[in-house]
Amino acid sequence: MEHSIAIAGSHDSYLINLASPNGRLRERSYRSFCRELERCRVLELDFLVTHPGNATDGDRAAGLRRNAEAIGHALGAVGGPTRVLIEATAGQGTALGSSFEELAELLGRIGRRFQDRLGVCLDTAHLFAAGYDLAGAYRDVIGELDRVVGLERVHLLHLNDSKAPLGSRVDRHEQIGKGQLGPAAFRHIMRDDRLRLVPKVIETPKGDDPVRTDRRNLRYLRRCALG
Repeated sequence: MEHSIAIAGSHDSYLINLASPNGRLRERSYRSFCRELERCRVLELDFLVTHPGNATDGDRAAGLRRNAEAIGHALGAVGGPTRVLIEATAGQGTALGSSFEELAELLGRIGRRFQDRLGVCLDTAHLFAAGYDLAGAYRDVIGELDRVVGLERVHLLHLNDSKAPLGSRVDRHEQIGKGQLGPAAFRHIMRDDRLRLVPKVIETPKGDDPVRTDRRNLRYLRRCALG
């Protein structure tokens, strides 16, 4: 608390693929994931964000089972309070986790024993690219999220505009308010009391001046919250 940081977390390596059908790669991914989780425990971080991986054999159901099994084993092997947050993806290629149903299935398959150490991370650009219209049908999207996953399971938001159009399944972030999502989605999110206490992170392109760019995006979000 010396620097007034109330919440801190990490994101695991993008090379980790716990859903891989390749046994050797999956084992290496599992060991790497456990090391990531152990570092979070030592640093007393609040959460570790992870992508659900890729079912490169095309069998999404089997990929979800493999991912859930690996996360369950890792949580059993590495104790501590750090939560594993499964991040929704844009669904590009063979990426898993692009639907609320797949996120809910992963959470359920990992098992009741670890539910207090699990949650989801939602990225606005990913959701939009996956087909969830946060700008034009915000109330419907949030209602579906609540029914399928549960708003109480949302522990982190990545706020990014999207260079790619709705339903494109292409993961390309853009400056907030300058992409396909536009201002409406961010006004909805920043004024939604149900999401007010959910930590929010920006992952927008940094340009030539990262500090100035981040400050510009933060100011934009604050204006969205104030009306």
